[in-house]
Parts: sequence; structure tokens; C-alpha cells
Amino acid sequence: MRLGTMIGDAVESIPLVGHAAKVVRGVCRRARRRRGAAVAGPAPDDYVRWVEELDTPTTRELAILRVSVASFATKPTISVVMPVYNTAPEILDEAIRSIRAQIYEHWELCIADDLSTRPDVRVLLERHAAADTRIKVRFRLTRGNISATSNTALEMATGEFVALVDHDDLLPPHALYWVVEAINRHPDAALLYSDEDKMDAGGRRHDPHFKGDFNHELLLAQNMISHLGVYRRDLVRELGGFRPAYDGAQDHDLALRFAAAVPRNRIVHIPRVLYHWRSIPGSTATSHRAKPGAADCGRRAVLDHVTRTHPGATVEPAPEAPWHQRVRHPLPAARPLVSIVICTRDHGDLVRTAVGSIVARSTYGNYDITIVDNGSRDPDTLACLRGLAVQAGVRVIRDDSPFNYSRLNNAAVATTRGDVVCLLNDDIEVLSPDWLEELVAQAIRPDVGAVGARLWYPDGTLQHGGVIIGIGGVAGHAHPRLPRGRRGYLCRGVLQQEMSAVTGACLAVRRTVYDEVGGLDERLVVAFNDVDFCLRLRQAGYRNIWTPYAELVHHESATRGPEDNPEKIARFQREIGFMQARWGAALECDPYYNVNLSMRAGDYTVAWPATGVRAGGVLHDGSTRQAG
Repeated sequence: MRLGTMIGDAVESIPLVGHAAKVVRGVCRRARRRRGAAVAGPAPDDYVRWVEELDTPTTRELAILRVSVASFATKPTISVVMPVYNTAPEILDEAIRSIRAQIYEHWELCIADDLSTRPDVRVLLERHAAADTRIKVRFRLTRGNISATSNTALEMATGEFVALVDHDDLLPPHALYWVVEAINRHPDAALLYSDEDKMDAGGRRHDPHFKGDFNHELLLAQNMISHLGVYRRDLVRELGGFRPAYDGAQDHDLALRFAAAVPRNRIVHIPRVLYHWRSIPGSTATSHRAKPGAADCGRRAVLDHVTRTHPGATVEPAPEAPWHQRVRHPLPAARPLVSIVICTRDHGDLVRTAVGSIVARSTYGNYDITIVDNGSRDPDTLACLRGLAVQAGVRVIRDDSPFNYSRLNNAAVATTRGDVVCLLNDDIEVLSPDWLEELVAQAIRPDVGAVGARLWYPDGTLQHGGVIIGIGGVAGHAHPRLPRGRRGYLCRGVLQQEMSAVTGACLAVRRTVYDEVGGLDERLVVAFNDVDFCLRLRQAGYRNIWTPYAELVHHESATRGPEDNPEKIARFQREIGFMQARWGAALECDPYYNVNLSMRAGDYTVAWPATGVRAGGVLHDGSTRQAG
């Protein structure tokens, strides 16, 4: 999307000043460039350049959007709810003007003023209300704070949908257009939300939040819905509107209540930046520390949600991002038996370390270990396995057939007794003593499929932070080589969340679920069997979860050499072909990633050259993407 020099007759009639003018005039830069001209790609993190080249609609594009409104089957009124209190007049003026500049004209702006003491606020609001009949203003007679004031604004709303906009933020001119476009594609939508970014005092956009599709686990950890959030008005009222007990996190609380009230297929993500937070002093866009009470309110909102929907769960600050949440799910008094399956061949030192760390460090008592010896010949390894076989709770199975990771695990799982199966590589070393408690507590939830752990390389960089589908053509790990102590993209490297897949190097799943989908596909001998397994779990209706709270070291590839000979390369190519044939378009865009992020690596950098919503031009719906 690109913003042009002018945005059409209706917008031209509104004088634009300050930051609002910067937003609209910034749209013209792309218009001056020839559409097909060769442009050097920016550095992956050069968001300013990305905005200029790819997210600034031209006059022509905005005109096309304006005309295309006529083709919409439904043209709902969007009620923009804006609570106001003592906002700097120039900031408030720009916020209101950004609503008036919308190319989709079926909106109303419902402003409630919370007894502002600045007289210029009232003057400004009355002036805008007099200039545009779509603007409604109500002045409260008593102070009510954010939730009560939002409810006052909500009382004036008559539209089918309610959009939440803060009094110091901005919408691009095409924001409501894309919301209504999504409503027409998803007529049953109850909640829609877009990507967002921040804008500094100089009008520079930065810190984009490119979101994935609805992710319930991530919503528990952080407000992944946020802005621009658009809700069905009747449901907002049915759920009681905004609750003053959660002031500062009232939007998060509302999103959580919507998530509990509607099926997830009625929650729609719009992969476009349709909201600009203003980075000004006192705003949470500047720092979460600006409103320290908001974190506590958010935590209480999550606790209220899990108390109703996940009995026995508790909520605490996320250890590495304490302004976000960690949810602990309960274990039954009689802990289920976990059968840990480890396949190995001629790596006695590794399997000794793996089993030794499980036995020495694990605080979960009810487990057994099955080691599958796939034809070891090394005398030290054979001696090691004989020693392990006499330990309580450990058994060794000999299997001399040609190596096939999927078949070896399936055969071993069939001989185990555990209610939960944990597939574990032989080059794994346990770090966190309660790793099994965390994996099992997640895996026994009825709608959960596979659960993956946070795995570290020996040098302290991240090996596994979940799997993103489509990276490199099939799949790749999120946040590869993220240093310990770094939080990753918007803290997603340290928060529990749903992922499309997790690695089989440490994967927990209920036995019944494993059997239901037929275990690992034995046609995938080495690569992608775990990814395929997880995709089949999702296809069967289960959610896969990655948790950072089960931590292990993965000495990856210590047990198997690189794919560096013709036979291995050929096999690897066959397995890529198998995945692409089976999953097709599902590999093009991971629902938990974003079409605006690069598919070269799972590092959450901005995609370049244009992909996703930009690949097909301004009218592209963002449902497919190109490589890049």
C-alpha cells in the first residue's frame, strides 16, 4: 500500500496539518517512482525504507479503493470509539483528522471526554463535531477513567462494528477500507485486528508489529490483538463493554472475553499496518514502563479468563518479560506416565549424557525411558547401553534395520505404556528440572496436539523456538541463533504460544493423539517427519504449542552427519518433494507468521522484495505470497 500526494476529493476537503499531514503526504513518495523501476532492496530491518517503498499508497491506488467500495456486498457503519482526557490539542486534532480522512466514508466517530480540565480540548471537539455530522461528542460530568469513558462513547455507537482508537494515535486513510474489505470476505467475523506500528514525534514510522492469525496461547501471554481492533458492537454490549477493574488493560480484557465467547474462526487477522501508535511521553508506545499498572491489570485480566476457561491454571509474570504473562496449567494428582523414546546408533557418550541428565535433573517422577539401538557396533556404545539397560525404568530395544527415524519411533512407541509420549533425540541434555512438568501439563489439555521445548545450542544461542512453515520452501526454526538473554520479536522468543509445528528433537504428545493421526509418516525417513506430524495434528483440529519453560541443550547433528553426499542430498530432495506435494499451498504462509515477514529465515525481518499483500498490487487480499 502506498499513500499518494492527494487522497481524493473527500480527503482534499479536510485541511491536514502536523503529523496527519506527514502520514498523508508520505503516501506520495511512492507515486513519484515508476512502478516497475528497479530498486535496491533495503537492509532487512530498514522499516522506514520498507514503508516508503511498499506501504505508501499512491493517489491512483486510493482512488481505486474508493471506487471499489461500490462493489462491497455489505457496507457496515464502523463506530470509532475514542475516549479523551486532557489530550494535547495538536495531537488530538491529528487523531480526529485521521478518522475524517478515511476513504471508506461509512463511519461515525464517538468521542467521550472524561472531564478534561483543558478548555481547549472542549473547543476542539465542538469544532470538529460542528464540521462533520458523523462526529458525536459527549462530555462526562464526572471523572470515570478509561473504561467508563470508553463505555460512554460506546453508548453513542450505532454501527454494526466498533473500532477502538486512542486519542493520541493515527489511522492511515485506507484503514477502515481494509477492515470492511475483510468483513465482506468474512461476513461472520466477530473480531478483526490488523498489524500496527509506531510513529515518533517527527512522523517516522518504526517498530512494526506484524502479527499472525489468532493465537490463543500468545493472547494469554500478551495482548496480540491490540490495534486496530474492530469488534461487533452487539457482542461488545452483550459482554458488558469495558470493565473498570481492568483499566489500563481494558482492551486486552475485552479481547480475552471475545476469545472465550466466539469460535476462533470468527476472529480475523488483517495482515496490513492499519494503526500508528504515537511514541510520545507517557504513552505505552514509548515504553511499557510508562504505565506500570497496566501490566498488573493485564495479569488480572488473564487470571480472570483462565479461571473461567482453564480451571486450576495460575498466572504470573513471564520470567524474561515480566510485563507479560506466564500461564501455568495444573497437573493431576496422579501424574500420567510419560514414555520417553530415544533412538541412537554408536553414540554412547551422547545417550549417556541424555539419560544421565534426565535421571539426575528431572523432578517429574513418573516416566520410563525406551532406547532404540539402531544397529550400534561401537564397543563403548554397546557397553554404555548394557549399563543403561539395568537401570530402573530404562530399557534398550535392538533394531538392526536400515535407519528410518519415523519407523524406529513408531515401532518403539507401540511397545510403551505411557499416557504421554516424549520423542527425544539422543543428543539432548536436560537443563530445567521441571521440563517434563511443563510439557505434560500442556500436552494433556484436550485440544492440544504436540508440545515442543526451548532448545539451546551448547554456545547459548537458540536452536529451537518453534517451527515456521514455508521458511526455505518447507519449514525452518523461529529465531535461529537468538542469543540467550534476548527476547526475540516482540518477546515471542520468551513467551508460550501456538506454532504450526515443533521439532521432534523434544516433542511431547498424548498417546491417543499420536495413534489417532498414525504417528510419524514412515515415507519421511529423516527430514520433516516432525513437521508433517504436526501439520496432520492441526488438520485433525489440535493446536501445537511451543513453550520456553522447558529448556534443554541440543547438540544438533552430533548423531548424524551433514547432507553432503549424493545419496543424502537425493533423499533430502525427495522428502522436500513429498512435503510440497502433500501440503501444497499450506507451505506458502504460516498462519502464525505474517506475509510481510521474510521467508528466507525465521528471524521476523521485513520481507524484501515485495511479497504477500504487496505482491499482487494494492487490491491483493494477502492470502498468498511469493518467495522472498
